[in-house]
Amino acid sequence: MRLLCLGVGLLLLSGCDRPKPMPEEENAVTAFALQRFVDADEISGAVTGVIGPDGPIAVEAFGLADIGQKSPMRKDALFWIGEMSRPMTAVALMMLVEEGKVRLEDPLEKYVPAFKDVRVQTPLGLVAPRRSVTLKDLLAHTSGIHPAAATAPGAAIDTLSLAAMAEKFASRPLTHEPGAQAVDSDNDSHLLGRVIEVASGRPYADFMQERLFDPLGMANTTCWPDPDQLDLLAKPYARDQASGGLVEVRNTPFTRPLHTAERTALPGVGLYSGVRDLGRFAQMLLQDGQLDGRRYLKPATLKQMIAATTGGMAVAGLTEGTRYGLGWQVVAEPKDINEHLSPGTYGQSGSYGPLLWIDPVKRRAYLLLIQRADVAQEVRGEIRREFQKAVAE
Repeated sequence: MRLLCLGVGLLLLSGCDRPKPMPEEENAVTAFALQRFVDADEISGAVTGVIGPDGPIAVEAFGLADIGQKSPMRKDALFWIGEMSRPMTAVALMMLVEEGKVRLEDPLEKYVPAFKDVRVQTPLGLVAPRRSVTLKDLLAHTSGIHPAAATAPGAAIDTLSLAAMAEKFASRPLTHEPGAQAVDSDNDSHLLGRVIEVASGRPYADFMQERLFDPLGMANTTCWPDPDQLDLLAKPYARDQASGGLVEVRNTPFTRPLHTAERTALPGVGLYSGVRDLGRFAQMLLQDGQLDGRRYLKPATLKQMIAATTGGMAVAGLTEGTRYGLGWQVVAEPKDINEHLSPGTYGQSGSYGPLLWIDPVKRRAYLLLIQRADVAQEVRGEIRREFQKAVAE
């Protein structure tokens, strides 16, 4: 039986075991704010959600999921969420920390012995690092692990097992001393997935399903979307240089068919999901790590994860005022495109533009799900700014 890397679902249980449906009323606040991006062919459409501790407050769908078929975007549309997979992997790792099976200070070589001999690239050549890469480094993106994929450039990235990937990463020099700077990298999360396998004795996908996703009540979040789920998948688009319009592009750097479990479930970028599922995950976090009477994380553990670990450190790849926590991006200083968020808001975005922010001050989670493969950074920023402004107002 195929094992699904099923993720967090917003089946949104409001009471005991009864799902809370998505709101029926259509106030179209975010749809109105973002319509100009649809009109300008920056995005084909979107699904947005505002989630509170008790469930969904507002969910909107607008634009098209499939331009060629003129299929309208639906609230149950699914998206490749890419790097938004990382926080889920981080939560799973922290569950093992709470159980005493791993420690944040553990050297990576304890779980991947090949890292015992890793070296650091310096202007003077390869040297031994001053200290080992730790699990905390992986969570905070301060590891120095080379960010290139384990497979050849341009090749599918899901053809190697996590164990084989880990060996490949260990064969490359570190780009900097562990803890010296923060650099965004999927590989840190892929290695965390391997640590989960070694420490738990379970395949990564099995652990996620059994310990996090099944108990949360997942619906349509998976590393391997089946044919029915593919029918719900919003098409990804890029700008056609000849016509100036949007054209469909290949969805993600994965092998085909997407539903086969022979593909490696990638802890850093592997998940497909929708607003219900992601909202369910967010609801658990808004309730300080518990939902429906079941605890996933202790409040103190969550507080540790969302602290700005990389404050004062050189941080690559994040917007101004944002730092890394442990498995999360954290808004330390709300400014620029994040000016409408509260200090301490934490979240993650994905390669094709989706994002999840959780505001612990306003006790709201904000979900924006889009699929634009080549959106310019300034346009992506404006979409985020307008979305966050609309939600705040």
